[in-house]
Amino acid sequence: MLREWSGGKPEVLDNLLPLVYTELHRQAASFLRKERPGHTLQTTALINEAYLKLIDRRDVNWESRTHFFAVAAQAMRRILVDHARTKYREKRGGDNVKLSLEYATLVAAKEKGVDLIALDEALNKLAEFDAQQARVVELRYFSGLSLEETAEALHISRATVARDWEAARAWLHRELTK
Repeated sequence: MLREWSGGKPEVLDNLLPLVYTELHRQAASFLRKERPGHTLQTTALINEAYLKLIDRRDVNWESRTHFFAVAAQAMRRILVDHARTKYREKRGGDNVKLSLEYATLVAAKEKGVDLIALDEALNKLAEFDAQQARVVELRYFSGLSLEETAEALHISRATVARDWEAARAWLHRELTK
């Protein structure tokens, strides 16, 4: 259905949306659980904004379900970072958004908060150094994909994903604790 939709059959979207909505909701809820209490962006609003970004993507040739959800996670990341930048700019006197780390944590052995804007900036720096490692972090952390799903989405081996994941975690730890 994803291929039909991106191939120019908009009527497929009516059947596709109910199938992907539950997973999009799970992703959005996961993202927002990592945010500070009282975050003003709600799960449904995040899904709707991501959906609007995805529906306009005619340039994507959807390879698989995993590919679709990886792109959805990237869209949600951008929305949350943009929201944080808008709402909490230093000139407005706001606090930085805190994002707790999951999956035995991204940068340390125990869970701790990380500034979402700082994490985004660090990921952008990592992408300049090693784009594949940055994509691995994005898919694992922001999308919640397993090592196998990440390997499938990036068309690389599971072992490569595991190595890139470990290297990226170490690099991000150093970058975020400077």
